[in-house]
Amino acid sequence: MPLPTPELKVDEVVPPPLNPIAARLAASKDPTERATARILAKYLDELLRIPGTNFKIGLDPILALIPGVGDTVASGAGVIILLDALRSGVSIPVFLRMALNMGINFLIGLVPGLGAAASAFFKSNTRNLRLLTTWQAGQKDQVKRSTLRFYASLAILFAMIVLFIAIGWAFYVWLFYSFVQTMAHALGIHGA
Repeated sequence: MPLPTPELKVDEVVPPPLNPIAARLAASKDPTERATARILAKYLDELLRIPGTNFKIGLDPILALIPGVGDTVASGAGVIILLDALRSGVSIPVFLRMALNMGINFLIGLVPGLGAAASAFFKSNTRNLRLLTTWQAGQKDQVKRSTLRFYASLAILFAMIVLFIAIGWAFYVWLFYSFVQTMAHALGIHGA
């Protein structure tokens, strides 16, 4: 029986080939090369061009048409841009401004019908990407990662997400309660 050639290692695991663009981005140490925020901003805010215009909409306003759930899903995807900003070491004021953009978009989306249209114009994810890339361009040589700042920002982000979800559900409960009260009054049913 012939012996195996020295180049062949029987127990070696060969990883699958990577997409060359993904491999370049993964190997990059430059935070402006990270494409996660760019890809999400494009898909959430500027995926489709409205025929005959230069105006683009993304999945955010489309998902906003699904009451309660759509805004939560779109905001959850927008959180990834905020996490990318945290990884880049953005300052607390920049992070809070980005979180405020996301919060405004979430609150706008709570208005049935009009919220989806307003979300298409507000484009919070594109605004956040612009803030992130502007900050990175001016600070890319001095990006510092602070553990305390990272965890404080993460706690603020988590608290804001919980607050936005609670506000959304409270709004829909109030809307449902108002509807039931209106229907009861219209039908002549009065509670004790």
